[in-house]
Amino acid sequence: MRVLHYWRATIGIVGRELLRFLHQRERFVSALVRPLVWLFVFAAGFRAALGIAIAPPYETYILYEVYITPGLLGMILLFNGMQSSLSMVYDREMGSMRMLMVCPLPRWFLLCSKLIAGTAVGVLQSYAFLGIAWLYDIQAPLMGYVWILPALVLAGMMLGALGLLLSSFIKHLENFAGVMNFVIFPLFFMSTALYPLWKIKESSEVLYTLAQYNPFSQAVELIRFALYEQFNQQALLFTGAAFLLFMGAAIMGYNPSKGMMVKKGGGGD
Repeated sequence: MRVLHYWRATIGIVGRELLRFLHQRERFVSALVRPLVWLFVFAAGFRAALGIAIAPPYETYILYEVYITPGLLGMILLFNGMQSSLSMVYDREMGSMRMLMVCPLPRWFLLCSKLIAGTAVGVLQSYAFLGIAWLYDIQAPLMGYVWILPALVLAGMMLGALGLLLSSFIKHLENFAGVMNFVIFPLFFMSTALYPLWKIKESSEVLYTLAQYNPFSQAVELIRFALYEQFNQQALLFTGAAFLLFMGAAIMGYNPSKGMMVKKGGGGD
């Protein structure tokens, strides 16, 4: 019965998040508008200026739109993870998580269930974007769309864990704008999402080092290689380690006896 109780709780949290996503159509549209603007406008404008040399996983010269597609998938997962952290702050203060935080289930389990729910939403958004990109003639090998699933899940869980960690520090919803400025944008722009590492190295050694060890870069590279049916061991290990680090810190942050919630008096304890 204990296992069944945990299973029912997980299904309830995941199902609620999916239903909320399906009912909030503007959330789905806004999640796709941002990367599509980059794909149709930004990439088209820089196509002639930014040539992409042959480098793994690509076996020939590619258009800039093709290169940034995995980076835009990472963008979807990144913003979805931050959106989940925002909803976590709201739910913790006046929503369902306020009640769940005081239920007999351990908090680490509730956080993991919330993370699974957010990741599922991010994966759905990513495949919708891939479908639009396919119509735009940005097409990968058919099996690549299968290979990319575990990469999207791991990347989504890593970025979602980062969002949960940040939510343990955020007390008020209005503070989320600061997170956008100081976390999301540096992670995205100091990465391989928009430019390859060799291109960044030509500009700045400092930016090259930051981009190389940016966990978002590793998540993007994991997605990029998987989309073309290739395995990037370094990206897998780095993304997995970052997930464990962020998730462990998030669990500590929500610990009612040790974490940030004690200092803020949140979580209903």
